[in-house]
Amino acid sequence: MRIFKLVVGPFEMNSYIVAEDNGDKCFLIDPGDEPDKIIAEIEINKLLPTRIINTHNHIDHTRHLSVIKEHFNIPFYIHEDDLPLLETLKEQALFFGFEASPVPEVNGFVKDGETFQLGDLNFKILHTPGHSPGSICIYSDGHVFVGDVLFKESIGRTDLYGGDYKVLMTSIREKLLTLPDDTIVHSGHGPETTIGIEKQKNPFLQNIHLE
Repeated sequence: MRIFKLVVGPFEMNSYIVAEDNGDKCFLIDPGDEPDKIIAEIEINKLLPTRIINTHNHIDHTRHLSVIKEHFNIPFYIHEDDLPLLETLKEQALFFGFEASPVPEVNGFVKDGETFQLGDLNFKILHTPGHSPGSICIYSDGHVFVGDVLFKESIGRTDLYGGDYKVLMTSIREKLLTLPDDTIVHSGHGPETTIGIEKQKNPFLQNIHLE
């Protein structure tokens, strides 16, 4: 697996390009801002995007996603519970004083436990609500892309639309802390970490994995 992380937009959001080891196919996770930067990275590496999957649909993850979708003419997938949030993209932009591209068309909904392949790589969708109703994580052996559910020594906000602290902590405990300790955590903001490190050092998670 080849992982390209691009920090984009005013919120410094991590957008990911996930590619095969020995092929040109890839998929995009949260290509929400600075589309020219993302397109250039894809073209420099001679990659062929096959789909977009969003971990959730706050403005930093969706602001200019439709530009990427239209440029590559690829399908866009989210969890259905986040559709109402996606549909407020214009209102989210106005709240922050930003401009935003049109709301991208959703081509399908992912579900908890659903799997998909990229070449020889297997990925699994984990529904992890709490930061938003339709927040998901994308797991492949040794790696998990968690959006804004979990950060290095922190957790996602729960004071935005659809956020719920108890639900978030349940999602983390049941879906993430059950993964192998050496699983690399790729968050929506900030540096990488591992599940084991977060069990030990994240102040929000002390003893949570024992409950």
